[in-house]
Amino acid sequence: MRPPLITVDGVLIEKEKILLVKRLKDPFKGMWALPGGFVELNETVEEAVIREVKEETGIEAEILRLVGVYSDPKRDPRGHVISIAFLLRRAGGELKAGDDAERVAFHPLKELPPMAFDHRKIIEDALKLL
Repeated sequence: MRPPLITVDGVLIEKEKILLVKRLKDPFKGMWALPGGFVELNETVEEAVIREVKEETGIEAEILRLVGVYSDPKRDPRGHVISIAFLLRRAGGELKAGDDAERVAFHPLKELPPMAFDHRKIIEDALKLL
C-alpha cells in the first residue's frame, strides 16, 4: 500500500463564471473538473497550482487564498489522494486547452455541469469565502 499522493486544484472565478477543464483521461474522462494535478518533487503546492492551471488552461494565475484541504481516502478512485485547493485570480494568458484537458471553458456558477471527484464541494467551499 502506498502513502497518499498530493494534488492541487485551482478555483478561478470571473464574472459569475468558473474556469473548468473537460478531462482527457481517466478517471472521470469526459467530465468537467477544476484545473489541477499532482505536485511534483521539490515543488511547493503554490508553485504546483500555478503550473497546473497554466498547463491545462493557458491562464496565468495568482493565488488569493487557500480554499481547503480535501483528504477523504475515497475522493479519487486511483487511491488515497489529498488535494489542496486555492482560490485564484487571472494574471494573464489566453484560454486554450492543453496537457490533460480535452476542452477548457468558463461555466456559469448557476449552471455547473456534473463534476469529477469532489470538485462541486470545493467550489461550494470557495464560494463561501467570496
